[in-house]
Amino acid sequence: MSRRLSDLLAWTKSHEGKKIIRYTLSSVITTGVSLAAILITYGFKIIPGIIEATLFGNVIAVIPSYYLNRAWAWGKRGKSHFRNEVIPYWGMAFLGIAFSLLGATYTKHLVHTHHWGHLANTALVGGVNVLSFAIFWVLKMLVFNRIFHTDRLRDIDAHLVAEERSPN
Repeated sequence: MSRRLSDLLAWTKSHEGKKIIRYTLSSVITTGVSLAAILITYGFKIIPGIIEATLFGNVIAVIPSYYLNRAWAWGKRGKSHFRNEVIPYWGMAFLGIAFSLLGATYTKHLVHTHHWGHLANTALVGGVNVLSFAIFWVLKMLVFNRIFHTDRLRDIDAHLVAEERSPN
């Protein structure tokens, strides 16, 4: 077991491992933004419709998601390339939102047929949204890795130079 643990720890310090960890943390942050927006707007009846609150929460989260993934997870700087980065990213984001809206539609059906309390309904709306995005998580990672592609050798070299400078 210690061999596997040491291999995992070594991987987390590699360029690819750090990128995947940053991607995961970006997803956690933006899922939190989306979930908070949905729970607040639907829970406090600011936006009383399940589908509308889900749409609002997810659109709000797409903006920080793009910048966190592009800059932090994939290390891209400078102006975004519209055709190679922006369009594919927003396409995948809206595909994820469309999938979450399918989940919201099913949730709306459950809410209207079971007559649960508003707190339970709010929890269900938020939970289904998180589940919907969890399904897209790996697919999006693979796609984003391609659209925010970087020069792998240059990135590894930059990582090694940074490692040499650190006092560890």
